[in-house]
Amino acid sequence: MPRSQRNDNFIDKSFTVMADLILKVLPTNRRAKEAFAYYRDGMSAQADGEYAEALENYEEALKLEDDPNDRAFILYNMALVFASNGEHSKALDFYGQALELNSKMPQVLNNIAVIHHHLGSLAEERGEADKADHCFDLAAEYWSKAIRLAPNNYIEAQNWLKTSGRGSVDVYF
Repeated sequence: MPRSQRNDNFIDKSFTVMADLILKVLPTNRRAKEAFAYYRDGMSAQADGEYAEALENYEEALKLEDDPNDRAFILYNMALVFASNGEHSKALDFYGQALELNSKMPQVLNNIAVIHHHLGSLAEERGEADKADHCFDLAAEYWSKAIRLAPNNYIEAQNWLKTSGRGSVDVYF
């Protein structure tokens, strides 16, 4: 039974009903509708912490989805799963694939920066100053790009860029 038919809380049921209505009225082909159904089930599984099931649904959605923007969001969600599991290398790979399809996703740039900042902090704790510095530089680069795309977001990142001296003036305007 598809996950969308198993939802037992009000919000999931409401989302499923709305998604099903949208699918019925969208002037799109069967393949795209099926891709969206897998994507929707993947998001539901991900929200429930069922990461293996989420990835299976996202993989099926990727097989069916042709639209580059929609593929980018599927890859973004897959990266979120890997990041949640501490699989930073895989997360960075999937975030990179998402950016290749849609370079205007500030949330992807932000999440890449978060991973690099985390890796920099770990390297700093181990006394690996050069590696930490490199990771922090990468975090600054990605946060700067994210802030340029979404200037009102990522306030903590903007503060970190200012206090660490890694930001440039053009990021804040």
